[in-house]
Amino acid sequence: MVKTKRAYEPAQRSDGHRVLVDRLWPRGVTRQGARIDLWAKDLAPSPELRKWFGHDPARFAAFSVRYRQELARALARTALDQLARRASRGTVTLVYGARDEVHNGAMVLKQEIESVVASEAHR
Repeated sequence: MVKTKRAYEPAQRSDGHRVLVDRLWPRGVTRQGARIDLWAKDLAPSPELRKWFGHDPARFAAFSVRYRQELARALARTALDQLARRASRGTVTLVYGARDEVHNGAMVLKQEIESVVASEAHR
């Protein structure tokens, strides 16, 4: 199971394995308070893509396509597959700092992880 959660929401036991999926640490959040198990910088959108997107909902569709292309690269693919394996065994919560809870990289990453889990289940 894959869930998403803003870094500013309190951590809960039901979150399972908490993975920060941003390249930058969320402003104002302490490391202790965040209870992050893994900081997956390799899975975060590149700085260039993040800046281009600028959290503009009108660019989200194009951002999603470009981000999926980045996730297909070897280093990101390895990290993605590892998270998918973990998600197939228990809850993984993707933690992100964006204000917009719909138009952000964690949502794209969640779909990608769920796709990998589903394809593995059919093998």
